[in-house]
Amino acid sequence: MNTNGCLYLIDANIIIHAHSFYYPLNRVPEFWEWLLFHAKNNNIKLPIEIINEVKGGDKDEHAKWVHEKNNKSILLLDENLHIGNLNKVLSEGYADDLSDVELEKIGEDPFLISYGLSSPENRVIVSNETSSPSKLRANRKVPDVCKQMGVRCCNVYTMIRELDFRTNWKSSL
Repeated sequence: MNTNGCLYLIDANIIIHAHSFYYPLNRVPEFWEWLLFHAKNNNIKLPIEIINEVKGGDKDEHAKWVHEKNNKSILLLDENLHIGNLNKVLSEGYADDLSDVELEKIGEDPFLISYGLSSPENRVIVSNETSSPSKLRANRKVPDVCKQMGVRCCNVYTMIRELDFRTNWKSSL
């Protein structure tokens, strides 16, 4: 269970990497059920921008899973983006004069961080990006921008530990 009361906002790379590298849908379905359980209980959510970032072809089970109507409605963070937070993340976290090319390179990360910024004491951004403090502008990494914005960030393994994932997680309810 969620003992720290935080809402974990998941980056697209968490879904993509989980399926591709360590918890394939067809081999560890418990992980995906666990994600939905925590999403139903408002412990884990994905903003619409991140859901839309999870794309794939006919063989990409993780994308189908996210976009399946019932799963999507459970996973979706049901709130409107605060444009002031987005502008703050872009200008203070990346640069105040980003080009269109740089904005495209950054992708949806500023949206994710801005949702965290709306309640930094209660929200945690979950990303598999690795801190690289020397990077600048569009090359900045999610953990570094989160740190600068005062939003907690962790990787998937920290979230799994904090929310106590185990393959027999249902038996502990």
